[in-house]
Amino acid sequence: MRSFDLAPLYRSSVGFDQLASLMDRVLSNEAGQPSYPPYNIEKTAEDAYRISIAVAGFGAEELAIEVKQNALVVTARKAEEPEERAYLHRGIATRAFERRFHLADHVRVTGASHLDGMLHIDLEREIPEALKPRRIEIASATPKSVEQDVMDAKAVN
Repeated sequence: MRSFDLAPLYRSSVGFDQLASLMDRVLSNEAGQPSYPPYNIEKTAEDAYRISIAVAGFGAEELAIEVKQNALVVTARKAEEPEERAYLHRGIATRAFERRFHLADHVRVTGASHLDGMLHIDLEREIPEALKPRRIEIASATPKSVEQDVMDAKAVN
């Protein structure tokens, strides 16, 4: 595993601490990332995403989705099964799990559905009006105001 020193980034920039923390988290958890349950992340539109998690064997009431502090947490707890079942082969894993996804700023969960053993979570990036690009109107200078600026400049000099 490679180790990167992100100290120069902290030293020479302001406001990029979330990016540095993200890089540090990704690089440190690379080998220990759990593979259960399998999931897909797809881009469904310009600012829309869908996370699909294979949750075979779990009912909707056994699944929980929570969003807190830019993190999406999906948990599953299987209800106790009666002891009367005797499996010859048990290949469907129904063990409890917790899967975390870190969300970027302004990404919110718009809905979730459970269908055919798949949990689908829909996300959307909503950019606030203050952060959207806007066009600035350029006012034309009148000759009088240009003359006034020149007179003001001469008075200062």
